[in-house]
Parts: sequence; structure tokens; C-alpha cells
Amino acid sequence: MIRYVIENNNQLQGGYIIFMKKTYFAFMFVLASIFLLAACGTDEETAASSDSEDDKAEEFESYTVEHAMGETTIEEEPENIVILTNEGTEALLALGKKPVGAVESWTGDPWYDHISDQMEGVEVVGDESNVNIEKVASLNPDLIIGNKMRQEDIYNQLNEIAPTVFSETLRGEWQTNFKQYAEALNMEEEGEELLTEYDERLSDFAEKAGEDTLDQKVSVVRFMPDHVRIYHQDSFSGVILDDIGFDRPENQKSDSFIEKATKESIPDMDGDALFYFSYETGDGAATELQEEWTKDSLFQNLEVVKEGNAHQVSDAIWNTAGGYLAANLMVEDLEQYFIEE
Repeated sequence: MIRYVIENNNQLQGGYIIFMKKTYFAFMFVLASIFLLAACGTDEETAASSDSEDDKAEEFESYTVEHAMGETTIEEEPENIVILTNEGTEALLALGKKPVGAVESWTGDPWYDHISDQMEGVEVVGDESNVNIEKVASLNPDLIIGNKMRQEDIYNQLNEIAPTVFSETLRGEWQTNFKQYAEALNMEEEGEELLTEYDERLSDFAEKAGEDTLDQKVSVVRFMPDHVRIYHQDSFSGVILDDIGFDRPENQKSDSFIEKATKESIPDMDGDALFYFSYETGDGAATELQEEWTKDSLFQNLEVVKEGNAHQVSDAIWNTAGGYLAANLMVEDLEQYFIEE
């Protein structure tokens, strides 16, 4: 009886050992299969990714841009873009291209209020007049866009970092610069579509406003920290008013930029409508000068002031930002004052 139990127990143990061995080998086989499939999947994904990148590279064709500093050939599709003007920043945003770096807004911390949400995460690379070249280089850009009037002296240094395209100047010709920036991005068609939409908006405004409204003489004045300016037609706001078809006071019908005003020339600010704004940098100087002048008896006796048609508006929108987005916002202001009233 004892012998039988022992032999039976040995048989059970042997069967258990054989079972465990089979289970172990089966488990190892399954595990090996999983690793093999995963490896194949990774190889396929890598191959697919590589093929996608190759296809993208094959689809892209280099292009050459003529600009203020000559010609620049773009060999790779721009993805990391650094922009060195405020109006250029607006052009990129309007075209759906968020830059990796940009010069800070002339007013704002560091961006104008109307673009701050869209500029989250963008690195500051100085300002238009003082570009931080080392910061630009650290961002590894594949395209730099700037302006000859502001940065001609550093063009060669920038061009050594990445292909660099410059617009010519900064006055009222923001649409000319917009086309240049769209060309630099190889987005000329998209740029033309946006400008067409803008032109249609101006035409719609003029139609709704009517001739009587457009015959009004619109005056534009800006308070700086240390002087006052009367703006002529070759300015950001001047070009927009002219494109819509507004009349201007006789002394402001000039292709020049501005006239520096004295208190004796305050009567030259008169018109059927007056829009004024202050270039406030944070020290209060421009605001203080504005208060001094607008309280002056000569200003208070302007017909446009006595009629209640003098309006304070945003300096960023009416002058400083100088780009596509600001232009549309300025038209919104004009709609509010001339159409929606």
C-alpha cells in the first residue's frame, strides 16, 4: 500500500513538471511573437514616417524671392520663422503662420492687446530697432523676415543664420509689405485672397456710408511723449482713409508723412471728424501731453470738438501695429463712428 502511494505521487509530480515545461515554452513563444510583431510595427512606422518626410521633401520646390536687399532662394519649406517688424507679425498671423520669434510690440507687454492671445509661446528677439541677433540664432530659424529701413545694417549677419527677406520701408504701404511677406512664405495666393477680402470690406463700407459721409474731412492727430503730429496721407491711417474714399482737411492732403504741430497750428487739426491717439510707452508722458493740448482753448474751440466729433482711438490700431489685423480693426472703428451711429 505504501509503495503504491509513493509510485502514484512520483507519477503526479512528473506529470506536473512536464505540464509546467510545456506551459513555460508556450509562454515564451507567445512573448517572443509579441516582441517580433512590435518590432515589425516599429519598423513599419519608422519606414512610413521616413517615406512621409521623403514625400514632403520631394513635393517641396525651392523658390526665389526678390526683395529690398536682392534675391533670396528658399531651399526648404519655412517652419521656424523669425519676424522683425510689427506689421510683419500681423501678416504672419493673418496667413496662419505663428512665428517662433518676433520683435516685441512697440507698446504692450510684450505684445499688443489685439494679438497677445495668438502670440503665446513666441520668443521675443528684441525690438525693431535693436534686434538680438544671438537670440535669433538660438531659435534655429529656417527663414527670417525683416525690413531694410529698420535693419539694413545687420542684414548680412541675419542672412548667415538663415535665408533672410527684407521689405523696403515702413510708412503707409503696408499692403505692399504684406505681399512681400506672403511671397517670402510661398503663400502668394493666400495673401491675395486676404487682400481681396479686405478690399471688398472697404468697398462695402463706402457703399453703406454713402457720398455725404465720405465727403467729410477726416483729421488725424497723434500725441507723442515730446511732440504732437498731424498725420498726412502717407501714413498707415492716411492710406486706409484714402482707400475708403474719405476726404481730408486741405493741409493734410499731402503725400508726405506728418507735420509736427505747435499750439499755434492747432487750428490745422480741425475737420468734420477728428481721430486722435497717444503713443504711451508707460511713463505717462504722451498722456500728459495729450491732456495739456486737448484742454487748451485753441483745441476746445475747434468746430469738430464743439460738434462732439473728436474721438480718441487706439494708437496701436490706428498707427503703431501697422498691419493687416490692425487695418481691419481700424475699419471696425470707422464703421462704429460713421455707419452704426
